[in-house]
Amino acid sequence: MHAFVASQAPFGVRPLTPRLGAEISGLDLARGVAPDDFRALYDAFLRYQVLVVAAHEVPPAAQVAFARQFGEVQVHVMSMYHADGFPELYRLSNLDAAGKPDGKHPDKGTLYWHTDGSWRRVTGQATIIYGEIVPATGGETHFADMYGAYDRFSDAWKRRIAGLRAVHNLDFSRTRRHGTDLMTEAQKREAPPVEHPIVRRHPETGRTCLYLGDHAESIVGMPYDEGRNLIDELNALAVHADLTYEHHWRPHELIVWDNRCLMHRATDYDPQTQSRVVRRCTVLGEEPVGVAAA
Repeated sequence: MHAFVASQAPFGVRPLTPRLGAEISGLDLARGVAPDDFRALYDAFLRYQVLVVAAHEVPPAAQVAFARQFGEVQVHVMSMYHADGFPELYRLSNLDAAGKPDGKHPDKGTLYWHTDGSWRRVTGQATIIYGEIVPATGGETHFADMYGAYDRFSDAWKRRIAGLRAVHNLDFSRTRRHGTDLMTEAQKREAPPVEHPIVRRHPETGRTCLYLGDHAESIVGMPYDEGRNLIDELNALAVHADLTYEHHWRPHELIVWDNRCLMHRATDYDPQTQSRVVRRCTVLGEEPVGVAAA
């Protein structure tokens, strides 16, 4: 476990569950985060995996500046979602030009357990979401601990999946889950399918975790249908009620989480009557490294 001493932090830290998640108070991201404070925050990020920063106004420029402290920020291939003059920002909104709910869910793929950026060779490290407008009912974000998921596999399961690699494909997940506003041929060329280990080692904590999610399409060297069945089975087995954190949003909260050791999903809401506007950015991490078979 990565060391983190709350009493030394220049901000408040309140754990949200026994296993993952913490609320951070006393930070004003609009004013920026000093380097020493950010180092303490990053230690908490590695320790708790999900950080909920207490509600306050965070302008788009401040969100991008905060993300850049983690590393290089992804410019998403789905450019229709870019927002606020920053190509790094990705806005999900169900509002029309008049600011009223338009009845359309902006990205149904978010409703399934996944990890951001797994469809890239260099995958997502941190995702940072700011809730501009959040619904009274639904539109939650749930997180599942993939360290714990791997730890709970039997030795037989661990032997079965050791050394396996999955093909992650954004076009596959987008087409299967959303069905409209599909990727253009140019976008498909920019985001071709990639292979990643199903079991990876976190590059900073050194811990072993499962790495799959809804962007995973097939298993390398396995018949397609057999691989699909295995991915679906593993994704289902990975989620445990006592290893999850379910966040009900309040306006102007910001959440940052570690994609390398978590899966997440949004819950549904009524886009006809409820308004939801969030802006997201994803920080690039590294190419996942597998764990040698025992």
